[in-house]
Amino acid sequence: MKKIIFVVLSSISVVCLKAQKQEFLNPPKFNDTDLSKQKSLLDENAPAEILYKSVSFNIDSNNGTLQKRAFYRVKIYDKEKAEDWLNLEVPLYQDGSSQESLSKMKAYTYNLENGNVVTTKVDKSSKYKSKENKYISVTKFAFPNVKNGSVIEYQYEITSPFLYSIPEILIESDTPSLYTEYILDAPSNISYNINYTGSLSPKYKQVEEKLLYGSNYRTYRFGYENLKGFKTEKFIKNDRNYRTKISAELHSTNFKELKLYSSSWEKIKERLYENEDFGGELKRTKLAKENMPSGISGLTDMDKADAIFKYVQKAFTWNKYSGVRTEDGIKKLLETKTGNAAEINLFLIMMLREAGLKADPLLISTVSNGMINIASPNVSNLNFVLAAVKIKDQYHLYDATSKQSSRDMLPPRDWNQFGILAPKEKVQELSMTNAQPSFTYLTAEAKINEDGSISGTYSDKDTGSYAMFAKESYDENMDKYKKQYKENFAIDFTDINSKVLENGDFESTMKFTSENLIDRIGKKMIINPMLFLNKNSNEFDQTDERKYPIDFISAYTRTKKNHFRNSRRLCY
Repeated sequence: MKKIIFVVLSSISVVCLKAQKQEFLNPPKFNDTDLSKQKSLLDENAPAEILYKSVSFNIDSNNGTLQKRAFYRVKIYDKEKAEDWLNLEVPLYQDGSSQESLSKMKAYTYNLENGNVVTTKVDKSSKYKSKENKYISVTKFAFPNVKNGSVIEYQYEITSPFLYSIPEILIESDTPSLYTEYILDAPSNISYNINYTGSLSPKYKQVEEKLLYGSNYRTYRFGYENLKGFKTEKFIKNDRNYRTKISAELHSTNFKELKLYSSSWEKIKERLYENEDFGGELKRTKLAKENMPSGISGLTDMDKADAIFKYVQKAFTWNKYSGVRTEDGIKKLLETKTGNAAEINLFLIMMLREAGLKADPLLISTVSNGMINIASPNVSNLNFVLAAVKIKDQYHLYDATSKQSSRDMLPPRDWNQFGILAPKEKVQELSMTNAQPSFTYLTAEAKINEDGSISGTYSDKDTGSYAMFAKESYDENMDKYKKQYKENFAIDFTDINSKVLENGDFESTMKFTSENLIDRIGKKMIINPMLFLNKNSNEFDQTDERKYPIDFISAYTRTKKNHFRNSRRLCY
């Protein structure tokens, strides 16, 4: 189901030419016939189609900087369903005084009006830059004048001093593509490991050493034609794990002497402990001692861990930023009561250690970030840190960034197969399995009215991991979350209210009314006892062959219960 290829570049010249010779890095000129296309031949229902996509990376042999270039041309068939293409975000990374810069940015919208091509250029004033966190800023803009039938086009270049990790590029997206290419050109004395994940093979492939840009280069070029959009399946936490994608990681440089960069998890742990934003913060034990809650010393180790966790969980609020390193520091966290994942959970680890417990950081990649590649240790693959406490030879996990979590009951985003345990001693891989069950209770209180209509109240309550998943979905888009009830049940819901209960459960309550739930035959009324909760098919209704393994958030039980009443009696 999944194929992963690791290619380590060497000094041996290799040439792979597949099918006919292909000219890379040569975007075709805009063709106004694309504006007349009514639908994609790859998928007639696709709301958009990639006409040309080129992503390339080039290491400048003169100054050693990384040049990232992107060129996209996309046809919009259905604007309402292609909203992901209507706004562009370009992230830029910085670390200390080193930072990436954006240049040569151009963007256009093409339309066909009265038989003529009308070009609308994205104005510089419409672009704005936001500071996401200490390390990342994002340049954003929206394409103007986009209609059904428009073609949008954009290109940009990023100059980066960070050679150690080439961003992962998704080859297989939701949108079908007529042509997609990936290029990495590096001087022969700078070598990369190429990580190729997925099942698709390029139609055009060149892997060789050749003279480029006036110097000896090693080039990797892959071209794909007529890619259909990726079809996701139900019950998959992150289908990105199964899509075809390419990334690269610095392996070595050879400037008079060979210097290796590929690392081990042990080396990564050592560098983190040497970093002021990780190991330096864990050394600030005075902060933990000064903030230790009272009544801890007389508790058992398990109760002690739970009590400290609840204190940190209640005292601090997560700012929604991930990271294995702190941004503003734990001292600032104590002042503002708000911090990123590393600040909150590293402080939790400090507190647990100060209380005499064996507590260590567990470095993970969240579900949305993709699975960790154990065979290719890379700190850039990690984006979150948890607290792992060892009690009686068993590890228990805590994540204080969630107000609904508890011991070994982590948010769904955390459960991503395994993590890297980083104690002061030897690093180890830790398997992560969500053994705590979740429950969903669907309850309808229905009244049969004199006119034959039905009205009442409906509640949807989730517990455990599903409660946290529901809360995350609600926070991400409240209107979309509420809209799902009307879309899933096609009934008139009003007064929809969602909230976290005191015990951490997440419940949505609403009112409903319908005239279509009862059939009258003479003096008799026929009613389906499940009302709108009745389903004609189960959720495993995929007609196509399943390609990917089922991955539930946790063990799961769903209970449906309806109560009916009329003016004369209560019936079940």
